Amino acid sequence: MTSYEPKLALALASHLEDKQFDVFQEISDHNNITIGIGMPEVVSNGVKISLFIFQPNRPRKAYSKQHLHSDEYSYFIKGEDQVTITVNDEKIVPAICYESLLLSHFESGVELGAEIYVASVAKSQIGINKATTHYSAMAKKFSMPVLLSNCLGFCDNFESVGQSAIWRNDGVLAGQLNSTDEGILIFDTKTEEVLIQIL
Repeated sequence: MTSYEPKLALALASHLEDKQFDVFQEISDHNNITIGIGMPEVVSNGVKISLFIFQPNRPRKAYSKQHLHSDEYSYFIKGEDQVTITVNDEKIVPAICYESLLLSHFESGVELGAEIYVASVAKSQIGINKATTHYSAMAKKFSMPVLLSNCLGFCDNFESVGQSAIWRNDGVLAGQLNSTDEGILIFDTKTEEVLIQIL
């Protein structure tokens, strides 16, 4: 919501029950969809890199990045617990950026019964090149679809290049957005078909 701006995170941080996010709960309730938005979250002892999760007619919850990159320690504190999201009886494990490149994070998700892995990231072209190879391998290794959401545009000190994508549980790329347009990927977990909508 604020772009990835570590130096500005403290000033931009908010909390899960902030009224400004009520609109997301309303959209979730009225359309029967689950929404996750990235946000720096202020807590009693610092700021976390968090994903605020809105589900239809349920209390909001937040997942906070557990494994910080070394250059984030000056600005953020790490989350403690892995959150899971259940949608239509399928268990989803969220990950935030750097930690999604760690085998251990995938393994902990599998131990929790994950059936789908969702990575929310801010990555340059070099980062995306590395990540896409990794996500394909993880999808195949754990026989689990992997969904990647990457932002577009300048943030912190680099250009984020989009290319959000979905890999099937055999590691094959099912669909991907380009590096210039915002869009939506819709993945049917039963048929493994992907619908791409450019906004």
